[in-house]
Amino acid sequence: MRVTNGMLITNMMRDYARNMRNLEKLQGQLSSGKRILKPSDDPVAVSKSLKLRADLAYNQQYVSNADNAISWLEATESALKDLGDVLHRARELAVQGSNGALAPEDRMAIADEIEQLQKHIVQVGNATYAGRYIFAGYRTDQPAFVEQNGQLIYQGDGGKIAFEIGVGNRIEVNVLGGDGGAEIDKIYDVFERFKNDLRSGANTNLDSYIGEIDQRMTQILSQRSAVGAKVNRFELIRARLKEEEINFTNLLSQNEDVDIAEVIVRLKEAENVYRASLAAGARIIMPTLVDFLR
Repeated sequence: MRVTNGMLITNMMRDYARNMRNLEKLQGQLSSGKRILKPSDDPVAVSKSLKLRADLAYNQQYVSNADNAISWLEATESALKDLGDVLHRARELAVQGSNGALAPEDRMAIADEIEQLQKHIVQVGNATYAGRYIFAGYRTDQPAFVEQNGQLIYQGDGGKIAFEIGVGNRIEVNVLGGDGGAEIDKIYDVFERFKNDLRSGANTNLDSYIGEIDQRMTQILSQRSAVGAKVNRFELIRARLKEEEINFTNLLSQNEDVDIAEVIVRLKEAENVYRASLAAGARIIMPTLVDFLR
């Protein structure tokens, strides 16, 4: 086959373009730190990266859910602690009030303090987290309790709010303010009757309120214990999720990132090849007639 000048030039330009593309790819890898610049570089690795990124996104969302759940539970635990403190003080007052030697003005003073504790109970019962009423079940957009004619009316429902912290793994976090929960309305009722008896003087035997307050304290302690156990569980789950996040990030890095030292060596090699192709091309292109006339 006869080799023409045009064939030499065409081959030179093809090799020159290939060396240029190789140089550009290595420069891109070095500047980005990524081995895969476009899907065609490694379709299998791209598919694996997509899966890892999806897993990482899910994991980060579960961590966020765990953080929110812990914050919710801590707000609930704080509210339950307040209720416990109120009950402790009420019990002290009940013990004091059961003393038959109390003067009428002393009973009125105790009744006034019980009334203030009642108001605090309403405030705690309508405690919020991020603008949501924590004791209202699903009805978190409205106050859980409202005072009406000497009664505390529960406006929430029996909804159980749960946070997802894994595939098919949901944990309930909210404590109901009504029956089966903190039963804050019943605490209010005990205080209402206790206060009225103190003021009216009709019932001089106030010992029974000590037992009722103890019963309410037991209910609050039970709920508080359950909340504390859930906080511990969420913290364990969060720690595991953070470990998985590190694992996913390492796998993603191994799949996508380049070995910088290796790329630098290959880039230097490609640069030498590119320069050689330019030098060879300069010799392949034949001189023109003008060059012979010089």
